[in-house]
Amino acid sequence: MSESRKVVLITGCSTGIGRVAAHLFLRGGWTVIATARRVDALVDLADAGAHIFPLDVTDEQSITETIDLVTQRFGAVDVLVNNAGYGAYGPVEQLSSQLIVRQFETNVFGLIHLTQRVLPGMRRQGFGRIINVSSVAGRLSLPMGGAYHASKHAVEAFSDALRYEVRPYGIGVSIVEPGPVKTPWATTAAASIVDEGSVSDDPYREMKRSTRKNLSGMTVGFKGRMASTPERIAAVIVRAAVVRRPRSRYRVGLLMRVMLVLRWLLPDLIFDNLVGRSFVGGRGA
Repeated sequence: MSESRKVVLITGCSTGIGRVAAHLFLRGGWTVIATARRVDALVDLADAGAHIFPLDVTDEQSITETIDLVTQRFGAVDVLVNNAGYGAYGPVEQLSSQLIVRQFETNVFGLIHLTQRVLPGMRRQGFGRIINVSSVAGRLSLPMGGAYHASKHAVEAFSDALRYEVRPYGIGVSIVEPGPVKTPWATTAAASIVDEGSVSDDPYREMKRSTRKNLSGMTVGFKGRMASTPERIAAVIVRAAVVRRPRSRYRVGLLMRVMLVLRWLLPDLIFDNLVGRSFVGGRGA
């Protein structure tokens, strides 16, 4: 199949990485299926030549209906980019069951259900690529991110198992692991931290304040200079889709690499103290 006829389906195209990736694939001559919960957020992509479909990754019926329509119209999906996701933050003690379930429905279960739906077509044609957008959060954990980090760790484990299973059928599985990205994601994550009770009697008050400050500062100042642009992440996604032998992991961003090196080199006690000084109001291990 010529590259100009290949079909890529991308989730989470309303903003950020997904939107930019859709535009890059369009410039490469791909048939682009751009999805989001609200298709009115995808008008510019439709104008650029993308085929837009409503898709709620937390709804199995929505996934089934969308994949059925796409398959009827375009045949098998050649490349699936699982990009949709968000970060819910807060101390583990105060996380509601509903919040945890919603985090996993969006970041993990939807990704799994979509992958399951496109794999039969990929196997039949003897080619396919699954590109899962994870995060540095899938490699290490920080305070207040228990639900989010757990969901991204799950994406990493699922992707590794899947890669072994589908390789014999000509299907590649890659994980893209960005560090901080210059999108509204961090601001939204910071705003998701809900205060419990009054400000004075919340035992996690200072930790929440520090976490909001750290999240909000990820894309400004010195940290901002090390943050990646959506364009850079999108370019890595396209590369993983087109290269003959895609890598299992694409780690993007200087800050992400520094954090992972420190986590690998330092004993837990020292790393915990570094994290404590940054996030826990000066209290380490």
